[in-house]
Amino acid sequence: MAEEEKAGPRRTFLKQAAGLAGAGSLVSASVAATVGAPASNADSAPAIPYQSLSADEATFIEALVNVMCPADEHSPNGVDCGLATYIDLQLAGPYGKGAGRYQQAPFRSGKLELGWQTPLTPEEFCKAGIAAANAACVRRHGKPFAQLSPSDADEFLTAVQADLVRDDALSLSLWFNDVIYKLFVEACFSDPMYGGNRRAVFWKMIGYPGLPATHTLDVVRYRGKPYPGAKNPKSIGDFT
Repeated sequence: MAEEEKAGPRRTFLKQAAGLAGAGSLVSASVAATVGAPASNADSAPAIPYQSLSADEATFIEALVNVMCPADEHSPNGVDCGLATYIDLQLAGPYGKGAGRYQQAPFRSGKLELGWQTPLTPEEFCKAGIAAANAACVRRHGKPFAQLSPSDADEFLTAVQADLVRDDALSLSLWFNDVIYKLFVEACFSDPMYGGNRRAVFWKMIGYPGLPATHTLDVVRYRGKPYPGAKNPKSIGDFT
């Protein structure tokens, strides 16, 4: 099987994320020409100490984002795109600490659309899910998630997403779909100043020009056509 075919399933998560952001095909010639080759070692993500994730948790998250966003001709791997950094910073910040969330008992099972019912903050729930997912991975494959082959890791995450991997203490599908996947999408398409989407690689991938928000007429002029400014999108950091 060709390398491109083997890498295809691993990019499913990224294709889904791009669809949420209004992207077209991720494998078009125009995208490849815009994004270019993966970053070199000299251009890899800087060593920023994690503020929330422990060493074991960071190992899991780094492996996860690299499976969901593998390095290829369109982008570097997830770690080098800053995805793990973004997730860590969100868990360490107000979102992770549960700011604005109603945290009072009782916590009862409810409909999925009501959200997850738990006394845990998002940071605590994420960390509990990492531990549970890793334990389930050991039971299923005999080794922790970070040691799986890319194809086995992809199969495991797909099973978790579909609620085919269970844990007695928490719902792993809820953990993945409501916390991990949402953070992954945010990490891909948020402003680079928040740690993810390094070098605006995902904005370039979907043809998003970034800031400033002065593209009203451009939407009309370039509807259905590539926008020239999208080759060099501007982030908040470019104006500060």
